[in-house]
Amino acid sequence: MTWRRVNLTLAGATLAVLVWRLGAGPFLDGLRSVDGWALAAASGLAVLTTVCCAWRWRIVARGLGVELPLSTAVAAYYRSLFLNLTLPGGVVGDVHRGFSHGRDTSDVGLGLRAVAWERSAGQIVQVVLTVAVLLVVPSPVQAVMPLVALALIAVVGGLALAVRLRPAVGRSRWARLRSAAARDLRDALLARRAWPAIALASALVVAGHAATLLIAARSAGVTAPTSQLLPLALIVMQAAALPNVAGWGPREGVTAWAFAAAGLGASLGVATAVVYGVMVFVASLPGAAVLVAAQLGVPARLHGVSDV
Repeated sequence: MTWRRVNLTLAGATLAVLVWRLGAGPFLDGLRSVDGWALAAASGLAVLTTVCCAWRWRIVARGLGVELPLSTAVAAYYRSLFLNLTLPGGVVGDVHRGFSHGRDTSDVGLGLRAVAWERSAGQIVQVVLTVAVLLVVPSPVQAVMPLVALALIAVVGGLALAVRLRPAVGRSRWARLRSAAARDLRDALLARRAWPAIALASALVVAGHAATLLIAARSAGVTAPTSQLLPLALIVMQAAALPNVAGWGPREGVTAWAFAAAGLGASLGVATAVVYGVMVFVASLPGAAVLVAAQLGVPARLHGVSDV
């Protein structure tokens, strides 16, 4: 409850500061800029990214010894996206997804672990791609990217060393956790059959989300070249992963800062973030249909999506 209040306070404070400094105009401009074409494009891209996320989840779950039909995974992922975008914190949908899958397979702990590793894998790939792009493409943060890259290499090296070490022997809680984590990494993420598909799926997800934000920027009236907008989109996507309230808060604050630092104006950044927020919410609405279907007793599965 305390953490939820902190999220609400920080997100509310961020939005309040933006309104205080920029007024309500950028928010209203963003709402007025949303059109049918942008919503249709976002919904189409969401199909691609959601299927890729579900595929990644299925691969990780299989590595942990749990089968997950792709159609069921897609439906559950849409549901989790909708819950993440409508409830505080931004992770409620993922927790619900892991708990539901674990309950269905009679192992809630394993279900939650599969979701946690799946989301972690996606974030790692996104961070790697973001750092790689920001190292070579001009952006407001390019000067500090070499240090970020060195830190990332150190973290990855530490994880690789932890995986190669023999499992800890002992009865302490830390020993059991380290042994379980190393085993999960080897079996679910770094297995020869798993990691190329996980990396590909995650890269497609990053590309889809970046394309959605670029469309939002164009809809908001941004005329800057794509080469200038792409690094800004990747920075904003990192901020979108921070704790938020129904997707709002850090995203708008970082977008305003990034656009201002790039010389495009904070107001245009806020308008872009608002358009993006509306686009992703509309794209997540199939998740609401999954929730309604579950209440009516319809199996959580999207017909027409074959299991592979």
